[in-house]
Amino acid sequence: MTASTLRVPKRRRAKPAVIVGGAARAVGILLVVFLFLVPLVWMLLASLKTNLEVVDPTKLFNFTPTINNYVTVLQEQQFLPYILNSFIVATGATAIALLLGLPAAYAIARYKITNATAFVLLARVIPGVSLLIPWYYIFSSIGLVGTYGVLILTHIFVTMPLIVAIMTSFFEGLPGELEEAAQIDGASKIAAFVRIVLPLSVPGIATATILSFIFSWNNFLFALVLSNQNTRTLPVAISNFTSYASVDWGGLMAASVIITVPVMLIALFSQKYVVSGLTAGATKG
Repeated sequence: MTASTLRVPKRRRAKPAVIVGGAARAVGILLVVFLFLVPLVWMLLASLKTNLEVVDPTKLFNFTPTINNYVTVLQEQQFLPYILNSFIVATGATAIALLLGLPAAYAIARYKITNATAFVLLARVIPGVSLLIPWYYIFSSIGLVGTYGVLILTHIFVTMPLIVAIMTSFFEGLPGELEEAAQIDGASKIAAFVRIVLPLSVPGIATATILSFIFSWNNFLFALVLSNQNTRTLPVAISNFTSYASVDWGGLMAASVIITVPVMLIALFSQKYVVSGLTAGATKG
């Protein structure tokens, strides 16, 4: 083979449309990230300022950081019990919703109960404020207002529809032959569900658990009406920094950071589980 017969492949130039599309996509991603990060950065900076510096535009970056706001939040306002209250309520509501929602989602998926998921999600459409008056009347009549039990029970109204919706889609994507094989080997339907289906559904369960915990952690309305000073959660306790005549902006931002950081850490470290769970639940067969 002579040198003249060898052909050197030509480098293909990227098409202008591809370059423009990639640049537009990068700009769009940066814009979304910017819009999400600016409020968080401003909140963090404001938590390190005095009240006068928070409302002074010239002190946006030019200020001397102080931790007095965090001292006020953790010591004077005693936010640690509120953190514990939020953790107890969110964990309890998520655990009970998982205990009830996983079998419900499995039954909906396996027995093809049409429109059941939409009916369950209807609970998320109903305004929570429309339920507070009958709830308060009922729970106050039996002496449960201000207890952890009533908060956990009402937060299940938030967490369980989410778990059922996510897990129904996930269970529909699992092949039924696996359970049939387990039943042929002598396992009951419950045993097949516990030993076969649940281990295969760990990404979906992790996704549902994380999102339910976050929704319960951030819930404000139910705890505002149904809690007392001993069971008050973080979203309600943050109102301590506002009054009719003034707002403690520094303390308010420090409290907001304390509320936001646990949720952000959970979302950051569990991102792969959330993505894999939602992706797996979106595929069937």
